[in-house]
Parts: sequence; structure tokens; C-alpha cells
Amino acid sequence: MKRKREILNRYSWIIKLVLKFSKLLPKRFYIILYKIIMPHNNFFAIFIRYICLKNVAKRCGDNVAVFPNVYIFNFDMLIIGNNVSIHPMCYIQASGGITIGNDVSIAHGTTILSEEHIFSDVDTNIKDQGRKYEKTKIENNVWIAAGCRILAGTTIGTGSVVAAGAVTKGQIKSNVIIGGVPAKVIRERKKE
Repeated sequence: MKRKREILNRYSWIIKLVLKFSKLLPKRFYIILYKIIMPHNNFFAIFIRYICLKNVAKRCGDNVAVFPNVYIFNFDMLIIGNNVSIHPMCYIQASGGITIGNDVSIAHGTTILSEEHIFSDVDTNIKDQGRKYEKTKIENNVWIAAGCRILAGTTIGTGSVVAAGAVTKGQIKSNVIIGGVPAKVIRERKKE
């Protein structure tokens, strides 16, 4: 059985044609359509989610596969590169801006955030202190394993691997494997 991303790539000419005509409908239509098609798991649903992203994301590259039950908020602040797969049960809150580079694979159950609560004033309820927004960036050729939490303001360098269940915050350099809570470098990725 062919991988669903390969099928998207094979029929790219049809996708381009559909995309050309899809621009006629308002963005709101695609946000509603995304929510309707979100739980479905078949080629047609992946195709529709892709068309929705191409119409509502700040930018969406080619050959992007978003699998079922991926919750995305603030599409207009989300940039996705080429050859990206986002697997089931991921949660992406792009209110502060999220950039996902090329050739990125995000495994199931991962959360990517670009906002967090302000909690510095002990005399004010945390829920009343507002939020701060920080850009989150995942560079090219990154694998984020299952159940990770990528917190606001994180940058994950090119060629890095985030081990399952890791919680990341801050700058992660390129070509490393990180893991743990909070995530720390386990080892560097080198040619063998």
C-alpha cells in the first residue's frame, strides 16, 4: 500500500487545479470544512485537509499530510513547509506564530504552542494576568516523536530528533537528539 503523502505527490496536478478554483471561496468556509473533516481517516479527508490548509494558513507548502484529529488554532499564524506530516491527535496553537520547516515529521499526540500564561503577579489570579505570545520554530529535517510538548518560544534546529514524551523550551541546536522533562541533549547526531 502506498503512503498517503506519495499519493498526494503523484496527483499534484489535480491538487493544483483544485487549489486554483478553491480560492473562489472565503477562508471561513475552509475553517468550517477543516473542523467537519478533521476526524475522518481516508485519502479524501487528507486531501480536503490539505486544501483547507492551503487556503487558510499563512503559508502551506507542497506535499503536506495532516492526519485525523489534528487540532489547529489560529491558522493565519501558521507556516508549514514542504513534505510535512502531522499525525493523529496533535494540538497546534499558533496564536504567537508557528513555523514548521521542510521534511518534518510530527508523531501522534504532540502539542506545539506559541503562547503561555503570565503568572508573575502573585496578587492577581493567573487566569486574569493575560498571555504572552512567543514564536515557535521547527527547522528542516526534524522528527518529533510521540507525545512531545513543544512550548512557546522554542526553536528546534535542523536535523534534530525530539524523543518521545519530551518537553522542550528555548533553543535546541541542530543535529542533536533531545529527550526528557525538561528536554536535554542526549547525544549529537554524527555521520558514522
